[in-house]
Amino acid sequence: MKLAETEEMPQISVCVLDDDASVVKATSRLLSSAGWKVDCFTDPIEFLDHAQTCQPKVVVLDILMPKMSGLEVQRRLRDISPKSRVIIVTSKDDQSVREEAMQAGAAAFFVKPVPDDQFLAGIQAEFSRN
Repeated sequence: MKLAETEEMPQISVCVLDDDASVVKATSRLLSSAGWKVDCFTDPIEFLDHAQTCQPKVVVLDILMPKMSGLEVQRRLRDISPKSRVIIVTSKDDQSVREEAMQAGAAAFFVKPVPDDQFLAGIQAEFSRN
């Protein structure tokens, strides 16, 4: 799903946080190919420092990370950037984790591998929100 030629390109980037650099790279390529600016992170602390100053509109977040779980990142992000919209992308479909993420305000919860069109539609939907 590519942004329509007549649509204004987003000025605010999508932030991607995953401890797996190859996932970050692939996600970044997909988002970039659809016309999005992407800020990539493999370290939760670096991401949260960035979020504190940049207040990202949309964040793609993994759940299973060694330094800090995605749910903890989501909680901290809500405190420092309450308007940020979180899209969870994880390899483990755990119903209790899904419920906790959604109750904490996640906009979407995808299990890897996510079809590109569904993922890009989820990103576009969050940027389209007021």
